[in-house]
Amino acid sequence: MEKMFLRVSDVEEILDVSESYAYKLIRKLNKEMKAMGFQTIPGRIDTKFFYEHFYQTKNFERGDA
Repeated sequence: MEKMFLRVSDVEEILDVSESYAYKLIRKLNKEMKAMGFQTIPGRIDTKFFYEHFYQTKNFERGDA
């Protein structure tokens, strides 16, 4: 089952970036989500939203969906 949210350590590993940059990316994506009316969790990002923005995989589905 895929995770619903990615943590900073997940983003670091996927993108091969530093912890501080992963936090910066998550803050940016969460800001976009808030502007769209979604609730966000600091330090975490929705997995589907992340992959849509970084890999253009609009058909990504979590295992629980």
